[in-house]
Amino acid sequence: MLWPLIFTGAMMWVIWYFPRLIVAMGKANDNLMSKYQAAGILDYLIALIALVALVMGVATARPTKGEIELRSQFDKFALFAARVTMLLLSGTVGVMFFEVVARYVFEKPTLWANESSLWLAGFIYLLSGLYAMQQRSHIAIFLVYDLMPRWLQRACDVLSTSLICGFALAILWGGWTEASQKFMRWETFGTAFDPPLPATMKMMVIFATLAVAAQAVANLIADWSRGPESHGIVDEGEVGEMIEAAQHQFDQSKRA
Repeated sequence: MLWPLIFTGAMMWVIWYFPRLIVAMGKANDNLMSKYQAAGILDYLIALIALVALVMGVATARPTKGEIELRSQFDKFALFAARVTMLLLSGTVGVMFFEVVARYVFEKPTLWANESSLWLAGFIYLLSGLYAMQQRSHIAIFLVYDLMPRWLQRACDVLSTSLICGFALAILWGGWTEASQKFMRWETFGTAFDPPLPATMKMMVIFATLAVAAQAVANLIADWSRGPESHGIVDEGEVGEMIEAAQHQFDQSKRA
């Protein structure tokens, strides 16, 4: 979790002060020019740290117990994104806990907790889809699929992946202009805290959708040479975990 932690901390700085980079690129409007100065050495240094943490985090990503083995190089990126998502989830819980204590114990509610948790939850929701695709844990109905020969299963896999990619391209085609405009003018939420939710989330929707489509293609390639697939009512991994848990409880009862 070290590299995801460094990446998350560095990206929090980069995102919050990204208008400085827009000013430095000469793309800022009058509103940004009046509020922000051009990016300095510290901003570029932290952005470089985020990039290094991303590269190192993806390179060292490994599955843990309960996760499927790596089947493609893109799986490493999905696992790294999952670790970042875990940190964001912990951050969201921390923000909500802080707000509850501040509001009901000290009677000093914050202006930023609600929108911060909403902001983080948006990132969590989008990145979780990539992890679900990598782990093959998305909703799937195998009643008819399991009865098909392998060549027909492959045809169904190609069709489903094509539909995912088509949807991703439609999102890119229909949303890029608006998302890029909101991003470059750094459109904010219009509240007292005024976080850049429209600027960041519109772009994140496109990025996450393309990442899920890329993961679907990686899954298709990795699973192409696998034998006929059959899915039971209960996953074999879950059965193994239940057996281990029962054995552990039995051992504890014997010691007692």
